[in-house]
Amino acid sequence: MDFAAARLNMVESQVRTQDVTDVRIHDAMRELSRESFMPEGKAYLAYADASVEYAPGRCLMQPRDVAKLLQAVRPMPGERALAIAAPYAAAVIEHMGVPVTRLDGEDLTAVDGQYDVIVVEGAVGRAPEAWLQAVAPNGRLAVVERDGAVGKACLYVRTEDGLGRRELFDSFAPVLAGFEVEHGFAL
Repeated sequence: MDFAAARLNMVESQVRTQDVTDVRIHDAMRELSRESFMPEGKAYLAYADASVEYAPGRCLMQPRDVAKLLQAVRPMPGERALAIAAPYAAAVIEHMGVPVTRLDGEDLTAVDGQYDVIVVEGAVGRAPEAWLQAVAPNGRLAVVERDGAVGKACLYVRTEDGLGRRELFDSFAPVLAGFEVEHGFAL
């Protein structure tokens, strides 16, 4: 498989066509070997328009979703970024000149400090309070919140007035293991 051609095709057909206009994201995605994030034997899925499991309960999001989330949080040099269960997004942010702390262990809510940019490469029922508290003043958190068949990519922004939330686009990102919404009976 010609991975260089597949990368170019991914950017041209899955990213640019989705109103992702930040050329820094295009450049990073054209250069980074997405196949290197795939488990053995699944490199051929790296550039598919689909989410691909790279570890139990963890998936790389569709390239368009990752690009749209990154465009929403606008990582800029001089900022601090946190990538939660987001190895590919972390690499793209680093390529854009922003240092990244990676949180990909057992406890994805064990956030230490505050960050200007937080991105999550997977869906959750609702953004955990620990993640919201980690958003620095003027910081941004991009995450897919999913409670059903379709999720909503959401952007949280901390201003001097508090934390605001805006829905960005629909997403079918798989829910991260342990972050499912528990439905119960209510009276």
